Amino acid sequence: MTTTTIRIEDALKARVAAAADRAGKSAHAFMLEAIAETVAQSELDDEFHRLAEERWEKILATGETVSWDNAKAWLEARGAGGQPRRPMARAPGR
Repeated sequence: MTTTTIRIEDALKARVAAAADRAGKSAHAFMLEAIAETVAQSELDDEFHRLAEERWEKILATGETVSWDNAKAWLEARGAGGQPRRPMARAPGR
């Protein structure tokens, strides 16, 4: 494990110390957890954007989409606890 030094404003340092105290952690543990959570969220965001771009490219290549009415019905059924079949993507006019 390596050591990294960060410089933070006194006011932020005090806020971190207070938040860590409320959480029952050391400031060091609190900051490590905050960094780990931020990195994990960044990785999730990157994967979300990669998948969205991949799906957008597929839409552009095939023209296939799910109509709003079919998507809404599926979402409503799922929200009500059902397990409906996923709507099929179709190209316009099919």
